Amino acid sequence: MIDTLLFDLDGTLLPLDMEKFTLRYFEELCNKFSTIIEPKLLQEAIWASIKYMVCNTEREKTNMECFFEDFRTRVNYDLGKLIPIFDEFYNKDFVNIKDVSNPSPLVIELIEILKNNGYDLVIATNPLFPRDAIYHRIAWAGLNIDDFMLVTTYENMHFCKPNVQYYEEILEMIDKRPENTMMVGNDVQEDIVASQLGIKTYLIEDCLIDRKNPVYTPDFRGNLNDFYNFVKKLPKIK
Repeated sequence: MIDTLLFDLDGTLLPLDMEKFTLRYFEELCNKFSTIIEPKLLQEAIWASIKYMVCNTEREKTNMECFFEDFRTRVNYDLGKLIPIFDEFYNKDFVNIKDVSNPSPLVIELIEILKNNGYDLVIATNPLFPRDAIYHRIAWAGLNIDDFMLVTTYENMHFCKPNVQYYEEILEMIDKRPENTMMVGNDVQEDIVASQLGIKTYLIEDCLIDRKNPVYTPDFRGNLNDFYNFVKKLPKIK
């Protein structure tokens, strides 16, 4: 019996256009670092260090540690001075891109239903961003962080999607079994890969991402309204 739901954030609980989000994100970030790092170099370094982080398979390093381990080799600047600027950006400036999101009232309602019916909830967003950036986006969706037993961030995780070790680590952290868990997301390769562990999956198609390879088949699929109706039919468990 399912008693725990893992939710992707961007494109799932928070409908948005990832292309516009990425464009605005780099505009704001490059502006923040404009007097320190040339924009083209900064973007290339960020993308390369994200790739390095995603490819990591060493559990001894958090995603944050992996990111900066690589980033420091790509920019000729004191990392001790750069990190506080990143921190300030995510804490203060990141909110400037809120207008690229399109929050849905259905999300607030379905989370409330699940919470009231006793389900354990997790924000299983790809942990490429620090806690502040993810907490901001949860708030943009109209949700309360306290409603979730875990929020994955680059500070507390050691793997990224689509690595199944990311999902294994979540299950360990929340002490849950895959057969009692469902992953809800909009990305076939990054979210539905959870099915490889025996986790049930629901593909949200409003902001669908499908690179066609590898192919994973969700247990359920539909738009956000379909999922809302699905949630209303789930039994109370507490």
